[in-house]
Amino acid sequence: MSDIKDLLESNKAWANEVVAEQPEFFTTLAKQQNPEYLWIGCSDSRVPANQIVGRLPGEMFVHRNVANLVKHTDLNCLSVVQYAVDVLKVKHIIVCGHYGCGGVRAAMGQDDNGIVDTWLRSVKDMYSAKRKQIESIADDEERFHKFCEMNVEQQVLNLSHSKAVQRVWQRGQDLAIHGWVYGLEDGVLKDLNVSVSSMNDIEEIYRVTL
Repeated sequence: MSDIKDLLESNKAWANEVVAEQPEFFTTLAKQQNPEYLWIGCSDSRVPANQIVGRLPGEMFVHRNVANLVKHTDLNCLSVVQYAVDVLKVKHIIVCGHYGCGGVRAAMGQDDNGIVDTWLRSVKDMYSAKRKQIESIADDEERFHKFCEMNVEQQVLNLSHSKAVQRVWQRGQDLAIHGWVYGLEDGVLKDLNVSVSSMNDIEEIYRVTL
């Protein structure tokens, strides 16, 4: 229980420090949020969205799940996306994975990990479909890193295929989707250069007439 109390005490210290530096910070923050970014990241505790890009509370809308997945059946994620683009009018969505992702590693193996295996099934399906390409990489760590990147790339595509995003583009609203990977060992973000910013960037079969 003392550990929990420590968290509450740390919160008070943090809040007091913020107010000392910016007296109106919380008063202004409480009135509204106006972020330009939606961050879809992994639940991993080592990848805190705001901190690694140097942003304060209120500057980034955040959704996190195991292995940073965007699924067409995940109403939680899709609701976050729709709120972000329709209400908050974010201009950028960042799908950020990280090297050393336990979810991605689990999808590459055959261990029984419980219910999370159901969540990760789409990642395992992707691994199966691209197995020859992935396993042609001789080094184990490099192969793992590559699949972490491929997972992010797939989630960017999944997001670009969603109706919420395509509605934004069809009404002329600016929105770009980016794919990044975070390095746990050095704290540096890598841009995978897979950004999507219009209907023209999507394969025709995935374009929805709304």
